[in-house]
Amino acid sequence: MPKPWVKWSYEPYRAEDVPEAFMQAYAMALQPPAGPVFLSVPLDDWNRPLAGPARVRTVSTRVAPESERLHLFADRISASRRPALVFGPEVDRAGGWDAAIALAEKLRAAVYGAPLGDRASFPEDHLLFRGPLGMSVKTISDRLAGHDLAVVIGAEVFRYYPYIPGDFLPAGTELLQITASPEVAAAARVGDALLADPAIAIDLLLDLVTEGSARTAPEPMARPRLLPQVPNTPLTPPEVYAVLSRVRPPDAVIVNESTSTMAQQIEWLPTVRTGSFFATASGGIGWGVPAAVGVALADRDRGVSRAVIGLIGDGSSQYSVQALWTAAQHQLPIVYVVMRNNEYSILKSFAVLEQTPGVPGLDLPGLGIAALARGWGCRAVDVETTQELEQEFKTALGADTTTVIVVRTQPQKAML
Repeated sequence: MPKPWVKWSYEPYRAEDVPEAFMQAYAMALQPPAGPVFLSVPLDDWNRPLAGPARVRTVSTRVAPESERLHLFADRISASRRPALVFGPEVDRAGGWDAAIALAEKLRAAVYGAPLGDRASFPEDHLLFRGPLGMSVKTISDRLAGHDLAVVIGAEVFRYYPYIPGDFLPAGTELLQITASPEVAAAARVGDALLADPAIAIDLLLDLVTEGSARTAPEPMARPRLLPQVPNTPLTPPEVYAVLSRVRPPDAVIVNESTSTMAQQIEWLPTVRTGSFFATASGGIGWGVPAAVGVALADRDRGVSRAVIGLIGDGSSQYSVQALWTAAQHQLPIVYVVMRNNEYSILKSFAVLEQTPGVPGLDLPGLGIAALARGWGCRAVDVETTQELEQEFKTALGADTTTVIVVRTQPQKAML
């Protein structure tokens, strides 16, 4: 049953095989790409005595690149006239944040965020950052136009969300991929792949590639960041994010499941530190509220004290709302900001894309989200204005429990 969702699924046939199965499950889970496995142990096996000591092994969790192929990649990158770097979530997981910055600056290359990146691997306020690559075949191809080489490190080629047909790559663009996952490399639709831990590969490339001083540095990304002189009623998502950009602590972590406002979040709340952004890797809904709980518990376990900000849509908040009880029980330092636009904006955007207007069940009037949150044990408030939002957010940072701030917003058409 769990096989489609895990890397490996197994049930030992004999009780004597259980200890070895545990060791195999542990090793499989840690191998790149690290992920969950499922081990089923029959109930009566737990009552059988262990024959002798358990055999504990260690396994490597990082893969170094093939030297000859890495040199070939470095030569192709050095020869590129206008390279594009696409850093995916594997880079941040591997601890390659600083090395990614150094590589981009040495090459003077434009940097794009990988499609549907569940982590950020490059500072989104950097002068070389060109924004997210896009989420459809056509959008990605259009974004890469003019680049003679795309170097995708730590990401799939590519994750697609809406179906908008086009060419996988624009004419004249070649692609190189570096990933720790054999499955991701095998599934790539275009380009040449190198299997390696992204952080190790980037560190080695730094010594192999030629300085890009002869290249013309890419133009900085336009950041208009315009707001009305008088705030709207209800507020727009950019107005909400503008307030949060002023009051969020520098070391705060963001968990984003406001799927229709992701572009505005990058514009106003760019990720500037490693390990400080988490988002969906697919189109699944309902993971954000419990994911923020997981991040906060992990921080506490490793002795890290920082605020966790959950950016949640009103529809998304309803799928796993009981996670608020867990957050309150553990007194976790989470501030959920729920944008209540009374609809599934992301699905309405899809309805427009697919030319299917009037899809039923996409309006969500009458949700008492703050009342629900209080019922689970959280501190919760409804706000209408930027002043109320700023004050309540500051108060939440000093609270000794989880806070849910519900702010009424205008519907936002998603950028698909």
